[in-house]
Amino acid sequence: MIGAIVSAVVIGAIVGALARLLVPGKQNMSIGLTLIVGIVAALIGTLIAQAAGWADTRGIDWIEHILQLVLAVLGVLLVTRMGMGRGGRTRRTQT
Repeated sequence: MIGAIVSAVVIGAIVGALARLLVPGKQNMSIGLTLIVGIVAALIGTLIAQAAGWADTRGIDWIEHILQLVLAVLGVLLVTRMGMGRGGRTRRTQT
């Protein structure tokens, strides 16, 4: 149980950080929010891979990790587009 939680946090941190690197531009997200997006993406990606029968129990499961990364990129895009990062929504001034 503890090992699974630690594993989810580590994989979530890696997946979240890689997602932020892949999304172009500046993301106004805290490290904590990046971690949450990565953990959620990792868990959902694992569930989808297991349900689809893509989970490989013999070695590194590349399909599952790629799915997790794609979901994390979508999560980072969603969070930044919704303005849920640091400081909340930003006001736009008219010019």
